[in-house]
Amino acid sequence: MKNGILYSAILLIALLTTSCGISKEMKYSTMYSQQPTSIVVMPPINQTSFADAKLLYFSSLHRPLCEKGYYVFSPYMTMELLQNESAYDAEPFLNGDLKIFHNVLGADAALFTVIKEWKKATLGSSINVDVEYILRSTTTGETLYQREGKLKLDLSVDLGIGGVGGLVANMAASKLNQGLTAKIEAGRLCNIVTLDDIPLGKYHSEFGKDKNITLDKKNIVKRTVKAKSIVLYQPENQRKNRKRIDAEVENMK
Repeated sequence: MKNGILYSAILLIALLTTSCGISKEMKYSTMYSQQPTSIVVMPPINQTSFADAKLLYFSSLHRPLCEKGYYVFSPYMTMELLQNESAYDAEPFLNGDLKIFHNVLGADAALFTVIKEWKKATLGSSINVDVEYILRSTTTGETLYQREGKLKLDLSVDLGIGGVGGLVANMAASKLNQGLTAKIEAGRLCNIVTLDDIPLGKYHSEFGKDKNITLDKKNIVKRTVKAKSIVLYQPENQRKNRKRIDAEVENMK
């Protein structure tokens, strides 16, 4: 009888521990202990058939990290440096020695991204993005942060027209919505959603105050985001988005 009660108690504790969250400091203890302040963004590792994914995604990683309070080396400076050293591909560095980036750039950590999916859905009007983020220390080589984001950007459009004609119009508008701008937005949204729980850096006003925030223990986040109605597919908005994106990319240089 006692053994049965003890077993039940242990099982209950195990279930509670598994189902409950974990503090940010506990989940990312190594990152809090090392407190990196500067990050070098490595060229993405592209495992998809979308040839432009590497360059397009590379330009989207600077801003979210800066907003989290980190000094981020210019992606284009990093790209040029790696190209000059014939090291444009990040794969050899993913599990390799990163001290060169600390010695040459003074970077405390290097962010790797592995693009596993970035394409239009076969059925339906959506773009699916799957990216893994790995932040490693350039001094100890330890993994400071690792999380995978699986985002679905719903691009379906409802023009409010009834009947068969409305259905055809909605399908046509949704198809137009799936342009290059939408793919870029999907990548940026994946950054925002996935990097949301990264510990705040030294240059953030709330630095050190986020340790006790409760997080999910899982390292994979799945999210479906509905695109703003017709914003992406209208020609005028398409041009505005393209200019805005180009301006932001230019500011990263």
